[in-house]
Amino acid sequence: MAVETTRWGLVYCPKKKNDKRWERIKQLLDAQGVGYDFVQSENRDSVERIVSMLIQNGYKTIIVMGGDSAMNDAVNCLMKEEKRVRDEIVLGLIPNGVMDDFARFWGLTDMTDDVLIAQLTQRRTRRIDLGCIRYVNKSQERCHRYFLNCINIGMTADIMNLRRQTRRLFGSRTLSFLSSLVVMLFHRQSYKMRLRMNSDVVDRSVMTVCIGNARGYGQTPSANPYNGLLDVSVVHNPKVLKLLHGLWLLVTSRFLNHRDVHPYRTREVIVESAPHALVGIDGRLMKTPVGEYRVQVEQEVVNFLIPS
Repeated sequence: MAVETTRWGLVYCPKKKNDKRWERIKQLLDAQGVGYDFVQSENRDSVERIVSMLIQNGYKTIIVMGGDSAMNDAVNCLMKEEKRVRDEIVLGLIPNGVMDDFARFWGLTDMTDDVLIAQLTQRRTRRIDLGCIRYVNKSQERCHRYFLNCINIGMTADIMNLRRQTRRLFGSRTLSFLSSLVVMLFHRQSYKMRLRMNSDVVDRSVMTVCIGNARGYGQTPSANPYNGLLDVSVVHNPKVLKLLHGLWLLVTSRFLNHRDVHPYRTREVIVESAPHALVGIDGRLMKTPVGEYRVQVEQEVVNFLIPS
């Protein structure tokens, strides 16, 4: 059934059980006279299905109330559509995740809910870039996955994996993340990698690599999703004290000042070899590619609602 072109399709991804924030957002939407239809995701696998349903029913404005992983699902669903369909659709974001790094890039996390809704209703759009990883899986199938924020290879992806395991124990995303970080700090591991970026070749053991279309959870702080380029931070294996100093620089947005962080800017990263390094994409662990894989940027492919 087709809907009014001005009506929002709103995908709600609760941060935790009994998340009451939606009630406040609903009151603000109603007070500002926004026409919308609301669908709640049941689990992490349902966002793409819901977004696909909204697209098929003619919604031109799709708002995700969730975190980085939910937005990743939304853009990957949208990118399955033909260009003429994508060009008619605008994505928006109400941050409701743990890290909310892509929302933080646009300043959305600094806004009160009433200001945020007012900004979204102004419908100021910008075409933004997406990163894309192209790889072969264990079944020798050619695959690809888009990302808004970043890809992590190595230790940061290990933290994501450990966080997923410890979440069952703690029952809290925040506690599981902090505990995973502490464990990884004292169980540092290096990975033998060979990377090619522009004319540069990195062929050595490194701790972690971040390829950012945006902030990359502070690891690619100068990246932005509309310049047609990817920022890359390659982190060598520092000693514990230097690692702690690096975490302080990360928190204070000065990560690139660390002497063991080597930044690059490129349109493409070719990972020729990283056989034992896990890969995370927009805060979620993905299946490890087999053999060589490439990370590229696709310019101005998604319409996104931005604040004025």
